[in-house]
Amino acid sequence: MSSPDFKLSASLEEHEDDVRGVAFPHPKLVVSASRDTTVREWKLLEPEPPRYDCSITSHGSAFVNAVAFCPPIKGYPDGLIISGGKDTIIEVREPGREPDKDAEALLLGHAHNVCALDVSQDGTYVVSGSWDSSARVWTVGKWECDALLEGHQGSVWAVLAYDRDTIITGCADQIIRLYTSTGKFLHTIKGSTDVIRALCRVSPKHPSEADFASAGNDGIIRLWRLNGKQVGELHGHESFIYSLTSLPTGELVSSGEDRTVRIWSNNDCVQTITHPAISVWGVAACSENGDIVSGASDKKVRVFSRVKERQAAPDVIQAFEDSVKGSSIPKQQVGDVQKDKLPGPEFLQQKSGTKEGQVIMIKEDDGSVGAYQWSQGNQSWMSVGTVVDAVGSSGKKTDYLGKDYDYVFDVDIEDGKPPLKLPYNLSQNPYEAATKFIQDNELPMTYLDQVANFITSNTQGATLGQASQAPAGSDPYGTESRYRPGESTSSAPTPSLPTSRPKVLPQTSYLSIKTANLRTIRKKIEELNQQLTNEGYRDAVLNESQLAALEAMIKPLEQRLAGTLSGDDTLQSGVDLVMQMVAAWPAGQQLPALDLLRLLTAATPAAAAYRSSEGGTLVDVLESSKVFEDPDRPNNIMLAVRAFSNLFEISDGRTLAEESFDKIHTMVKSAATSPNRNLKIAITTLYVNYAVLYTSSPYASEPRSTDRALTLLDDLSSSLIRSTVDSEAVYRGLVAAGTLLGVGEELPMAAKEIYDLDGALKKAEQAVKEPRIKGVVGEIRALLLDS
Repeated sequence: MSSPDFKLSASLEEHEDDVRGVAFPHPKLVVSASRDTTVREWKLLEPEPPRYDCSITSHGSAFVNAVAFCPPIKGYPDGLIISGGKDTIIEVREPGREPDKDAEALLLGHAHNVCALDVSQDGTYVVSGSWDSSARVWTVGKWECDALLEGHQGSVWAVLAYDRDTIITGCADQIIRLYTSTGKFLHTIKGSTDVIRALCRVSPKHPSEADFASAGNDGIIRLWRLNGKQVGELHGHESFIYSLTSLPTGELVSSGEDRTVRIWSNNDCVQTITHPAISVWGVAACSENGDIVSGASDKKVRVFSRVKERQAAPDVIQAFEDSVKGSSIPKQQVGDVQKDKLPGPEFLQQKSGTKEGQVIMIKEDDGSVGAYQWSQGNQSWMSVGTVVDAVGSSGKKTDYLGKDYDYVFDVDIEDGKPPLKLPYNLSQNPYEAATKFIQDNELPMTYLDQVANFITSNTQGATLGQASQAPAGSDPYGTESRYRPGESTSSAPTPSLPTSRPKVLPQTSYLSIKTANLRTIRKKIEELNQQLTNEGYRDAVLNESQLAALEAMIKPLEQRLAGTLSGDDTLQSGVDLVMQMVAAWPAGQQLPALDLLRLLTAATPAAAAYRSSEGGTLVDVLESSKVFEDPDRPNNIMLAVRAFSNLFEISDGRTLAEESFDKIHTMVKSAATSPNRNLKIAITTLYVNYAVLYTSSPYASEPRSTDRALTLLDDLSSSLIRSTVDSEAVYRGLVAAGTLLGVGEELPMAAKEIYDLDGALKKAEQAVKEPRIKGVVGEIRALLLDS
């Protein structure tokens, strides 16, 4: 006999921003964490119908997105609420304690946002995951980090304290890792095809005999044994899955970016609870009574129950269902909808669904497109919203990399440097769009809120569908307000994108890429070093003292790149070591060494001062290592070019780059025809830096600067600008060309009469139709006209 459907029990509405994490420790207490910087307790006052009282447990200075509950233990008869977020601090508090009172403990150690927390069932330890690519184990009561779980090569989005001895982590690198609670690495589990965001224990009542489940960005729930064997897959979600939990019945519950909470029995979805929100960030189950709680982007905490006595009054349930029906669903979420070929409303009476959660499109009598979802429990189609075009108020689209977007923003990360491109559709979650933008451009995750706020502040006046259908600033999903990560609701005027940009020519500052996960690079070098040992490359292998020197270099290099280390240089031995690897390691193992070299050239004059035993510079070593003669390894070439670009960060590096111009130019030009996007951007970045150099004192007055500027302009006009369709590479190439026109009087004339720069400008405009391309092309044409 099938279980009855869950129905709304209570809607809890005190949070002022997204509810990112929820816990349901017992029937009389719900805990929630939000981007409004608070952790709140919801205490059950009356069970029938349910009524809750809200109190703030913690009020911090930054958003909170992870919460867990430690069961009652000695000294803490009511248990403990544990939360973490952007400020990197894990806070431990007793329930019912005033937020202005001291916390029971503050756990310090993570370097970035704490995004995952779990507590062992016996309450002996807490495990945390962070954007700093690590997980940590903390002993309850002692409140110290007793184990650092390393080896991850991305953010640790999910952690599971599986039992007293076993910890499982899920990572952005798509790998599941198992450790002992003392920190010993056990093994990895591979099989996911995207970022892993959720883990949960699977009940022994589940027929699959799985030990745990995982889910993430690929929208699939996978069932695993601890030994790594996959024993099942659950399909149904249409987007990212953010959270998983297990019911006392053995069923699983999931939530995600497709606005749903889904209940899974065996391998089947038996109920779909659609929310009137952009994202359902978290879901948790009460192990005592089987009720569930969700936290969503519409600022609300919702409790659902299968027991009629614990369900809300009929009018409250109806209001929730009506809010779902009134939602707008962007066309991008449902694919290409051909309205003329859709069935009419009569289909809903004639045909049944084939599975729970199945969605169909219906052409309504008024010509609109309605979305309907099949409910197995009700044996009927339920309205879940109206499909609308996800366009801005103007209805216009902008092309970027061959795709149409509602907006393609210019994002100024640093003053004086070319802006980066941020494509965005109104149907997207701003938080996820910002995360992808940061990862694509190798920016620090500390920019996340800044970029997400940039998106939301510049799209508040745009709505899904016709602009006249909703007031400016209204939420296209029918909720109270637009998604505003890290901000409270404001009545301030909506800012708009500038209609014109300030001039960018000439470029006056050097460009560099200095972000990296040094711990990951170091681990990879150790792994490859062992591989070389096994393969018999004795002359290339690093010995124990060299590996120790590599480890000793990491912290000062991190400090150098962060600008917190000054005084005598401590990286000379590190430079020598990296140059040895670049020179001696086979091409297949060179990548991490080249990545370190790229960072060292920006961090220390020791890189520019390096001389081999034969007297060769790092440019000579890169030339003799034949990095640029292996087109099948474009990433190696790209990192070498970045190393050349980063030389311009330091005076000694600029001297080396200028003195080695001919060698560098010959090597780089040979790679300019590669179709690799990142390599194209690296090369045009190098050309920008040379352009800045030759328009700066003392080089601007030297005759050879003009000759070299002509060489670069020839490359840019004849090849780099014309043959590239990537907007960032084209933009940087144009900035380099426009800046080079200021090197001397000969440059504008040569650009017009010899190198056909105007033809290259026309080609760029045709290939990339973006405002910033049009703007810099206009500036170049003005310079040519004035000459």
